[in-house]
Amino acid sequence: MSAAIDTAPQAAPRSSGRNYARSYWPFVVPAGLVVAAVIVFPWIFTLYMSVHEWKVGADTVFVGFENYLRLLSDDRFGWSVVRTLYFTVLAVVFPVALGIAAAVCFHRNFPGRGLARTIFILPMMATPVAIALVWTMMFHPQLGVLNYLLTSVGLPPSQWSYSPNTVIPTIVLVETWQWTPLVMLIVLGGLASLPTDPYEAARLDGASAWQMFTHITLPLVWPHIMVALVIRTIDALKAFDLIFVISNGGPGTASETMNIFLYLQAFSFYNMGYASAVTVVFFIIILLISLVLFTARRQERWQ
Repeated sequence: MSAAIDTAPQAAPRSSGRNYARSYWPFVVPAGLVVAAVIVFPWIFTLYMSVHEWKVGADTVFVGFENYLRLLSDDRFGWSVVRTLYFTVLAVVFPVALGIAAAVCFHRNFPGRGLARTIFILPMMATPVAIALVWTMMFHPQLGVLNYLLTSVGLPPSQWSYSPNTVIPTIVLVETWQWTPLVMLIVLGGLASLPTDPYEAARLDGASAWQMFTHITLPLVWPHIMVALVIRTIDALKAFDLIFVISNGGPGTASETMNIFLYLQAFSFYNMGYASAVTVVFFIIILLISLVLFTARRQERWQ
């Protein structure tokens, strides 16, 4: 009688935890080196430069916290902080408000809704530098199409980005045009996930459209609006390309935000040590604002 062949599957030997951990080291080490080279080392070197007086082509001199103390007495830096906050507030409020309105409109069913949504999100697909160049030509006081449209309807022409009083609102106009679609997409995703039962009950109680929006829609999509607020605030704080291309911080210093001030100190005046101190302070400001926003975001409760 032939011996029976045992065909039962054999259990694979269980590797020890130590061998299991060792198998990941070849993948973790390269990623750690990349993070150290791209993120950790630049920040350590920036902190090192911020406590030194360093001009390109000159010797490096240790000055301690002198660069940071210089910032406290630098009126130009102080005004750049004020302009940054002013620009950020405008560049957040208008895109968020218009994005919510656009999301409510595009949430309704109407003929050609898909095409309208596609056209509406096109501005956020273009590069900021290309957008800034196009709008700069449109803002020209004599040759720009915007002043032509204003005069054609009987309104006085504007100086747009060529006037200290209107340069920041003008740049905010471009920022709003480009990033309102992003807010619309975020809020539209929230509207698509809302339940229908509260609206049916509100209609039976005779609630108006505005009452349903303020008491049902807005509270339910508020977590999505907070996400849009966080994204827009961080993006507006670090805005550089639009401002640099459209106004280069001018006229004079009327649109010189912290990013522009930092760029000029580093690459126009070659004050690398002072510019590094500005970078550290700018990072702390962004970190504090981000912590406040994320704290407010975590306190929200999804409905």
